Amino acid sequence: MRRRAFWLTTGLVASVVTFGGINLSSAYADSAAGLKTCPHFSNVKPPNRPAGPSHNSKSQGPKISLAGRLPAPTGVTGTYSKGKVTITFKRVSGATAYRVWRNAQSVAWVSDWGQPALVATDSAPCRHANYTVVALRSDASDKSTGQISGAYRLEDGGKLAAFRLAAGTKFSYKVTSYNDMGQTSSGYNAGLGKCAVDARFIPLGTRFKVDGYGYCYAADIGLWIQGKIVDVWLPGSQADNWGVQQRTITII
Repeated sequence: MRRRAFWLTTGLVASVVTFGGINLSSAYADSAAGLKTCPHFSNVKPPNRPAGPSHNSKSQGPKISLAGRLPAPTGVTGTYSKGKVTITFKRVSGATAYRVWRNAQSVAWVSDWGQPALVATDSAPCRHANYTVVALRSDASDKSTGQISGAYRLEDGGKLAAFRLAAGTKFSYKVTSYNDMGQTSSGYNAGLGKCAVDARFIPLGTRFKVDGYGYCYAADIGLWIQGKIVDVWLPGSQADNWGVQQRTITII
């Protein structure tokens, strides 16, 4: 490990820690305040869907259990420099690879071959992006995708900082429904209690409750899920029967 010092234009001395030629941290990161606001991942403009009559769903979203999944990576740190965010995190026992998301969009897949440091780079960061990390096993089961880490938000100062919506916070959201099967964007299988969000505002892995539906685990995204909209999963025709409703969601 080498450490060198240099003068910034402000006249302050900063030190850069390198590992194998990779910049892992800096005492004075570049400012990320000038980055553009994070766009939605799709250019699709959703149609106007006004809320209809309110009614509860027959099936209620359960509290999703994460038992049997690998734990989320810890020690997540990140630094913005020269237009990129370099992210490091600790190894998870039993993991063969890792995924790093920015607002639920995959920015890196890191295979674990025993390298000294696990490093991911996002070459297209945006202001106040939410980064999440997950450990992966090499089998094909639903539980091969581990627990999603808490979100780490890119602060204007250029560092990642742990970010969580405060428990008990309430929002008024438009709530729609879907019944698609298969994998969600997080890698978890779709099902009751798995909900789609705009991860710019509600990060992946967030737990919340929807009045009239039950519990939600933020595990998916969607083309029309932009802004203050949540898409809850319901089986079969129950999804159609839900329609579009204006509901209170509560972070838990």
